[in-house]
Amino acid sequence: MSHPAAPVLGSLTWSPAADRPELLAPPVATALPVLAGPAWVAEIADDLADTAAFSDAYGVPLAASANCVVVAARRGGETTLAACLVLATTRADVNGLVRRHLGARKASFAPQDVAVAESGMAYGGITPVGLSPAWPVLVDAAVATAEVVVIGSGTRGSKLAVPGAVLAALPAAQVLEGLGQPLPAEAPAPSPAQPLRLDRAPDDTDIGWGERPAEGSDDDRRYYEDRPPHWGSD
Repeated sequence: MSHPAAPVLGSLTWSPAADRPELLAPPVATALPVLAGPAWVAEIADDLADTAAFSDAYGVPLAASANCVVVAARRGGETTLAACLVLATTRADVNGLVRRHLGARKASFAPQDVAVAESGMAYGGITPVGLSPAWPVLVDAAVATAEVVVIGSGTRGSKLAVPGAVLAALPAAQVLEGLGQPLPAEAPAPSPAQPLRLDRAPDDTDIGWGERPAEGSDDDRRYYEDRPPHWGSD
């Protein structure tokens, strides 16, 4: 059986994921046979798994990567988990669209230890492939229509490349328009401190307003001598 051509993404060498199960978390390797299409894997350094560091190190554009975040949704004293998959250039609308879609009173990112324990995957490598079928997998429409996106592999030592249509076809997947929202604009950097000016403006002298110059003209002296008594003294 022939495999589709591996994607060209950054400086990485991509291999069919089924040929490199040692690079995958066990739940991910188990789920590969039921995928509706191909998946490739590439080995990376563990300390470069975070999206920004990964993009810088391997030359994979952020727009070609997708982040999978685990959400805890609470309703009526019960908490359920869900996964959200959005492009790395966006962030999941957790407390808006996600909360409403899941019918939850409150939704927030799941604690790290909970996400790791319940997914069976490493933090920083959690992926929608291989998650419990009880978890809703919410996929942003921009991910679903992407030719291929880079996602986690369940470990920090590799990445998967999967067509967006394959991710949208996961058994628990639900495609949502507007799930990924633009990242907030960075606050402008504060202006550098202005250096202290040691030079003086022409009218900036040691003589304050209303003070008498040390040496006045004849007109000045006559003015002070002829002032009315009720003006007070010097």
